[in-house]
Amino acid sequence: MVRPHRFYLPGHTWHLTHRCHKREFLFRFARDRRRWMHWLFEAKKRYGLQVLNYVVTSNHIHLLVHGSGNRMAIPRAMQLMAGRVAQEYNARKHRQGAFWEDRYHATAVENGTHLRRCMTYIDLNMVRAGVVRHPSEWSFGGYHELERRPKRYGRIDRSLLVQLAGLSNQEELSAWRRERVDAAIRERGSLLSREYYWSEKLALGSPAYIARVKREFGIDVDACRIEEAEECATLREARGAYDIFSDDGIEALSAGNRLRWDVSPSQ
Repeated sequence: MVRPHRFYLPGHTWHLTHRCHKREFLFRFARDRRRWMHWLFEAKKRYGLQVLNYVVTSNHIHLLVHGSGNRMAIPRAMQLMAGRVAQEYNARKHRQGAFWEDRYHATAVENGTHLRRCMTYIDLNMVRAGVVRHPSEWSFGGYHELERRPKRYGRIDRSLLVQLAGLSNQEELSAWRRERVDAAIRERGSLLSREYYWSEKLALGSPAYIARVKREFGIDVDACRIEEAEECATLREARGAYDIFSDDGIEALSAGNRLRWDVSPSQ
């Protein structure tokens, strides 16, 4: 069977989510969460992965990254992290079988206001789960990293994050982040509820951004649907056969879709 063409849209910010197999709590031990963070740093070094935020929970991860011109940076990074973490865990536990669900999901997020909202949603993950009272108490996430002085082995690209978030400097970013997180916890706002569109849609942002992404994907008008969510618009596929990235590379569009970047796996 001929493998379909694959594609990548450069210059977008992506919210990636990947769950443990059958949602098992395979990250329940701190050492395994630290190993995922180690391989995240390695992926940054090896492939130039541009990391904006992340959190490792007991049974899944959230990762916010920016897609540069290197179309393989994100899929190769995800393959490295997923593969090495699974190998190490299975070897230590004398275990066989899958560690991850088959695929991770990628949602394109508009920079600026929507990126900042996505950052806060990620930051509040373990507060939402009732594990900690504040994200500063969870050391396996980007909030904890950014509240400390930059280190040589930091994972987050702070300068790029400030730029894409539409802020002036890192001090403004830190102040805004603390204010948003504290307000959400104090007011028990919507960001403390599960908002499925962050991890289930194809794209999220303003109506103009969604229309632009839809054009760039080359998706037929009747193949995807633009929906309204809280403070944003979202794009979802009606047929459910679409995913941006796969574990071994860049996932194919369904055959009926038109691609602007029609790149075969051998290229």
